[in-house]
Amino acid sequence: MISFLDLQKINQQYANELKTACARVIDSGWYIGGKELERFEQHFAQYCGTKYAIGMANGLDALILVLRAWLELGLLQKGDEVLVPSNTYIASILAISANDLTPVLVEPNPKTFNICPDNIQKAITAKTKAILPVHLYGQLADMPAIMQIAKQYNLLVLEDAAQAHGASINGIKAGNWGNAAGFSFYPGKNLGALGDAGAVTTNDKTLADTLIALRNYGSHEKYKNLFKGVNSRLDEIQAAMLDVKLGFLNQETEQRRKVANYYLQHIDNPLLELPLHNINALDYEQHVWHLFVVRSKFRDNLQKYLQDNGVQTLIHYPIAPHQQAAYAEWNNLSFPVAEQIHQEVLSLPISAVLMDDEVKKIVELCNGFKGE
Repeated sequence: MISFLDLQKINQQYANELKTACARVIDSGWYIGGKELERFEQHFAQYCGTKYAIGMANGLDALILVLRAWLELGLLQKGDEVLVPSNTYIASILAISANDLTPVLVEPNPKTFNICPDNIQKAITAKTKAILPVHLYGQLADMPAIMQIAKQYNLLVLEDAAQAHGASINGIKAGNWGNAAGFSFYPGKNLGALGDAGAVTTNDKTLADTLIALRNYGSHEKYKNLFKGVNSRLDEIQAAMLDVKLGFLNQETEQRRKVANYYLQHIDNPLLELPLHNINALDYEQHVWHLFVVRSKFRDNLQKYLQDNGVQTLIHYPIAPHQQAAYAEWNNLSFPVAEQIHQEVLSLPISAVLMDDEVKKIVELCNGFKGE
């Protein structure tokens, strides 16, 4: 069976480095808020091109606490509208709801899966105060257009960069476009920890200082609490693991691009719609291929066919956010682009450790699919 993602094999590549880093933390006797966190935050900020990176316990907290900080700083008020893609993973929307802000779903471009700037323009009202674009599947949203809209309407921009570590447009990386960005280092991400972890990047010192307090019970100084904060700290061991893996991220990204380009050049079946029809139409650096997502009107049959022939696939994501029980108030709404996407998408295996013969087998199987 070709597994969808072999995390054991991915981390085995750097096992010695990871074990050395782990031992260093154990021997230090310091496990929260120490030198490992400081080192990783500095290196990740440098990687993204930002002034600050603030470690968090996970990617959802990263998004939640940026919005919370903007509320504390008076840049947002409860009830303000935040525009967010209608086809994203629900975490992007949960971050908005958690702060008593109002999520407004915006349909994506069906070719790129990312939020459509034209639809953003149409959704803006007097209550709109922020945009939360999601760089879905590893491809940067159209950030030049989004930032132009944000400037025109004086809107805050919070990038959900959970799937896009290292993606860039015109040399500007994910995490360095908006006012802030939230990253996830969940183990399956392109830069994955060995547990839960996340971070915020920003160039805003006031925001960074506020986030440092909010993640630590609202405190900069022990027993003195400026805010009603939370406990969302990136621990020393995960910071050390991430710092090791950050050093290998670019080469892993190139391997992902190699696999993606092979798929794009060799999958030739009209029953499968590829994520991009023309490789040259895409800025090469814009996509880091966290996922390689095809569409098919025979999605369920395609998944079974591949499974029966030894290829594991996943669906990202089977249920649109507005159809979830958690947002029952939206269940009667219609977002046809998102609904069709969620009914048709299937993620093929892609990683830095996928072997050439495995990639070729997947392509052959995709080309042999008859729709039945």
